Amino acid sequence: MARGNNQRSGVDRVLGLFTDVQAGESTTTLLLALNIFLLLSAYYIIKPVREALILAGGGAEVKSYAAAGQVILLAMAVPAYARLASRFERRKLISVVTLFFMACLVVFYGLSLSGASIGVVFYLWVGVFNLMIPAQFWAFANDVYTPGEGKRLFVIVAFGASMGAVVGSQVAGMLLDVVGVAQLLLVSCGLLGFNIVLTNVVDGRERRRRVLEKSAPGAETADAPDEGVLGKTSGFKLVMRSRYLLMIAFLILLANWVNTNGEYILGKLVSRAAAEAVAADASGQLEVGQWIGKFYSQFFLYVNILGVVLQLFLVSRILKYLGVQVALLVLPLIALAGNGLVVALPLLGYLRWTKTAENATDYSLQNTVRNVLFLPLTREEKYNAKQAIDTFFQRAGDLLSAGLVLLGTTVLAMEVQGFAAVNVALVVFWLALAVGIGREYRRRTAATED
Repeated sequence: MARGNNQRSGVDRVLGLFTDVQAGESTTTLLLALNIFLLLSAYYIIKPVREALILAGGGAEVKSYAAAGQVILLAMAVPAYARLASRFERRKLISVVTLFFMACLVVFYGLSLSGASIGVVFYLWVGVFNLMIPAQFWAFANDVYTPGEGKRLFVIVAFGASMGAVVGSQVAGMLLDVVGVAQLLLVSCGLLGFNIVLTNVVDGRERRRRVLEKSAPGAETADAPDEGVLGKTSGFKLVMRSRYLLMIAFLILLANWVNTNGEYILGKLVSRAAAEAVAADASGQLEVGQWIGKFYSQFFLYVNILGVVLQLFLVSRILKYLGVQVALLVLPLIALAGNGLVVALPLLGYLRWTKTAENATDYSLQNTVRNVLFLPLTREEKYNAKQAIDTFFQRAGDLLSAGLVLLGTTVLAMEVQGFAAVNVALVVFWLALAVGIGREYRRRTAATED
């Protein structure tokens, strides 16, 4: 649906090189892309700090067990979010939740200056922040766009996420040794403040546009943004009531279980390599924590650069020409191939690049398509159910991974090849769910897509 007049601007035409952009759509799309750019920059600025604190303080096993603790926090946070959503309309809801996380960063800043040990607590907090804030943003974007618009324009919005990850990783690498941990927390906090401003700008712009288009005959419009607050139904109840949402929830759970197993394997090999480098005086005068932080800073940078390339040149074309059904299969097929090869070659140099390909696809194509899946749903499902799926069910994969790590390391004496073999089995179930979800998505959007 064209926005405004039928004359495409220069910006519309430039964005049209990457996906179908109609007249008047570029401004809101770019504002949303900038919004998620700031969110992902804020996250990736503190992500290497999180890895260094948790791995240097206790190793890959502690990291895995700490991740499981996030499930408990999210079990409380998801119903709390639904209660907030029932009290505040979307602009206030987003502002209140974001201000809460900003306040937490200020608290961590103070604790860091005091010399307190915050590794595990900070890891738990970052995991919750990284899920709830982006899930809230994508619920907002789903609320702004119709299914047809979102399928086309989410490609550009998600590009903002990819660029934010790249910039955040680069900034973290540049500033980690210069300003230290505490100052990185304040930089991240400042970016979240700009996010609130952008959300209010987009919300006001879309409210005005919907008012102007409300009476237009035959116009494709999403649920009106001035409908006010949502119902009090918990995201968990919404998921259990819908076969489609339940399938998405378990797909997210399986995907994260596989990914977290892979992160454990990577963390195990990185910790080992760091200790060996320091012991052999080959670390460039870096301590173990610094070596690990530098490794992950570079790793995240390469992952996100590849993610940007995929987002710009492949994602829109896969969605347009192959469709959502095929797009859902790409990441599990990559994970299947990568883990199958790791079973035979458990080497850090090799694993680094297989995980780079897997994570880059996750952050680009998979990130886009998983948000597209929510476009044909109700507003309550977009906000409350999405929070449950993108937070609790995703972290439930971490819980299962932690259980596997505990069992594998204390009882079964599993090496990294064993964890990769488990991933191969899990991916088979992941593929089956992806096929079923693709069919249901096609059925739900058959009458509404452009």
